[in-house]
Amino acid sequence: MPTSSSPQTDMTPAHRKLISGWLFLLCFMLLGMIAIGGVTRLTGSGLSIMDWQPVSGFIPPLSHAEWERLFALYKTIPQYHLQHEGFGLEGFQRIFWAEWIHRFWGRLMGLVLLLPLIWFVVRGMITRRLALRLFIFFILGALQGAIGWFMVASGFRPNSTAVEPIRLVLHLSAALLLYGAILWTAFSIRWPVPENHTSSSTARLAKRLACFTIVLLCTTIIAGGFTAGTHAGFLFNTFPLMDGHLIPTDYAQLSPFWMNWFINKAAVQFDHRLLATLTALSIGAVLFVGLKATDLGAKAHNAFILLGWAVVIQYALGVTTLLLVVPVWAGAVHQTFAAVLLGVMLYVLHCLRGTKAMA
Repeated sequence: MPTSSSPQTDMTPAHRKLISGWLFLLCFMLLGMIAIGGVTRLTGSGLSIMDWQPVSGFIPPLSHAEWERLFALYKTIPQYHLQHEGFGLEGFQRIFWAEWIHRFWGRLMGLVLLLPLIWFVVRGMITRRLALRLFIFFILGALQGAIGWFMVASGFRPNSTAVEPIRLVLHLSAALLLYGAILWTAFSIRWPVPENHTSSSTARLAKRLACFTIVLLCTTIIAGGFTAGTHAGFLFNTFPLMDGHLIPTDYAQLSPFWMNWFINKAAVQFDHRLLATLTALSIGAVLFVGLKATDLGAKAHNAFILLGWAVVIQYALGVTTLLLVVPVWAGAVHQTFAAVLLGVMLYVLHCLRGTKAMA
């Protein structure tokens, strides 16, 4: 197996295309995982499976006795008594399948990562450094499963009908971190050499703005996680005003003040709206500056245009989800497209990596 740490020099073009394509597939599966997670959350299905079986969980219930056993477990948690008491085995099966598919998809992703990785290592198609990085991704994926169970377990507490928002945000953030790391690795393998090396002040400013914007975007997504976790999206379903006010009157009702950012539904929704708007404006600034940079190549300019379309779509999805009072399809698509927008933002940054910091 090659011993150098640089896939740019030790991987053939054919191998780079194959391996980056495999990683892009994993990123696509991660988007699917985020979408399924959104459906699971919005249908209240996440607490339907009371045990965590990383291996045997691949197999769904195959007998009536097993269905009855799982249903009996579900009857022991508060969500059943507070929301679903009396809905019967058929009702339980409806919410069960969303959560089971979510967990099955995660296990399938682990196999799609691990088995080809072993093959590529045995065949000497990747460098040792890259193999180590990809194995770490596998470990992080397994850790993400543990974080998911940590999140679900919070919903089993007395008088609880949903998971704790902070654990939901942790689960979502870990998924996006893994998604971003795999996607950046795929970009670097597919396009190992920057398109050009630029040093104009305009190109440097575009890169700095893009770096700032991706931090703002990640903050907005985290705020969206708290909006989902506290169910704040079901309030103030008008736009741009909230109950006739630009800033809700009960924004600062909790003390200490910082608790409003995480618990107060009015503040949580307003903060997400504000951050989303600032992110859209920041992306607009990136586009304005980046498209003026004549020393950037066609690939970077096309990335800017793609980013513009992506932010328009995501902002429209957010407003639509709010105005329709968070239907399952809209909430799931909005959550998933946030990851798509993050991916496009990473692509823009990857296209700008040849921009020099100083003239």
